[in-house]
Amino acid sequence: MAGRHGPLMPRGGGGGGGKPLSRGSRIVIAVAIGVALGCLCAFLYPEGLFLRPSTSALQWPRHVGSVACESSDKVTSLKSQLVSLERKNAELKSQINELSMKLQLAGQGKNESLYKAGPFGTVKALRTNPTIIPDESVNPRLAKILEEVAVKKELIVALANSNVREMLEVWFTNIKRVGIPNYLVVALDDNIESFCKSNGVPVYRRDPDEDVDSIAKTGGNHAVSGLKFHVLREFLQLGYSILLSDIDIIFLRNPFDHLYRDSDVESMSDGHTNMTAYGFNDVFDEPSMGWARYVHTMRIWVYNSGFFYIRPTIPAIELLDRVAGRLSREKAWDQAVFNEELFIPSHPGYEGLHASRRTMDMYVFMNSKVLFKTVRKDARLSKLKPVIVHSNYHPDKLDRMKAIIEFYVNGKQNALQHFPDGSE
Repeated sequence: MAGRHGPLMPRGGGGGGGKPLSRGSRIVIAVAIGVALGCLCAFLYPEGLFLRPSTSALQWPRHVGSVACESSDKVTSLKSQLVSLERKNAELKSQINELSMKLQLAGQGKNESLYKAGPFGTVKALRTNPTIIPDESVNPRLAKILEEVAVKKELIVALANSNVREMLEVWFTNIKRVGIPNYLVVALDDNIESFCKSNGVPVYRRDPDEDVDSIAKTGGNHAVSGLKFHVLREFLQLGYSILLSDIDIIFLRNPFDHLYRDSDVESMSDGHTNMTAYGFNDVFDEPSMGWARYVHTMRIWVYNSGFFYIRPTIPAIELLDRVAGRLSREKAWDQAVFNEELFIPSHPGYEGLHASRRTMDMYVFMNSKVLFKTVRKDARLSKLKPVIVHSNYHPDKLDRMKAIIEFYVNGKQNALQHFPDGSE
């Protein structure tokens, strides 16, 4: 038993009586044992004693880097958008300043002196009023239709009820033939709305309005004609320039290629000569006045309220309001009221309309008096092709419209000859 209680470590030297190992030797032995164990583990467990981390864990740093890159790209994009918006904002401010100046020049800033007068012969007043800011809240449904139909914020507009269905068909057939895309019929009853849709004609039916509908459904030419001043207001408020057309008109060319667009109202004339269409000095003779018997007067034949181009300006909208207001209170012809409001100047007890106006070329935008009294009898003039012919002077409108098509479209030279100059 005594042998079991002996020392565990052998003693150095022979006979078991040597000296114990030194501290350095023991360290070397421990390192050697550790290296041996390490080699053994490497052999038995080539993939290591612990599990490898998952793929997602390894990719997490790369994901963080990717998110950081995306965030950086978004920041760059937002900065670019901000710069673009600031540029647009500056442009809008510039436009606002320009419009404000134009309004002042048009007389809105009466108390401000903006410019000095230039040298003699160089001073010109502002001729074209600025357009209004469109307001789509006035009629969102109409705004959507106009956005689809209009070209460059312009379109032809005509009002029609079932009384003029046959003429309406001739009207839009020729518009299609010429290739005019921007036109719209304001249908005043259900039948015309259905008729237009079945023929592929852009059509708009107004929301119910008792004051308008009672006239629209049963009214004659003059009554329906007066409605346009009420109806067109919304078109102008939405920011569109309108070429108003009666339906007794034949289109032979695109009218938008022949407009000046420099005035609030650009209208065809009922005149049939240069003097009557564009104005002249008419001398009135009163012999009883002796030395002062001759009085000079200025005369011009009226604008035709069945064909005019009107821009979305403040004076133009005021014109529509004035005419519509008077027609609602008076039993008057809309064309007479239209011209009175355009031409009568301010005087004691009356403030006139400050609207600019232009008379259309009477041979380009031709009335039927010019055609039947002058043009058809002149070999040179009859070779010219007008943009439109308006059968406004003659009650047998449909027959003359068809004859105009035969003459100008189909080349039938004698198509106009059997008609009298005037009406029988």
